[in-house]
Amino acid sequence: MAEKYAVRNLRLCTKDCLCLYVCPTGASDTENSIIDKEKCIGCGACAEACPSGAISMVPKKMPPQQPKEKKVEDALRVLIRSKNRQETIAAALPGVLARAIVRSARLTAEDLCREGGYMLPQSDQAREFLLSVRNLPGIPEEAVSSLLEEFFGGRTE
Repeated sequence: MAEKYAVRNLRLCTKDCLCLYVCPTGASDTENSIIDKEKCIGCGACAEACPSGAISMVPKKMPPQQPKEKKVEDALRVLIRSKNRQETIAAALPGVLARAIVRSARLTAEDLCREGGYMLPQSDQAREFLLSVRNLPGIPEEAVSSLLEEFFGGRTE
């Protein structure tokens, strides 16, 4: 079994579907456009054939999060809040330029969150978040437990 598997970014996919013809297992031939992780053998043929660059190979086991100094984490939080404020202000304005600013601020904030580890499934922040919401009303406890098991081997400490 390979150490990687293919994933398709649906926003980038132009439906040229060359991946369907090169995949030896049929993992990319799905009705919902999601590549079947169980069928994928990690050969990368689909990623190489994709003219829109919509398919990437990702590791089955994510590397540990890189440690960051507290001052870096604090600076990231300040920048995220700043981008959030910019998005809120621009959303109240009319016109195409305001909509562009909203989108730019949101994407930048998402990048900052990712850099801070908040959008990495294997990060300590993700684990702490899952643990904090596990018992809240309306949160499916079995889904949270499944994510904790998948990303952290069930580790709750």
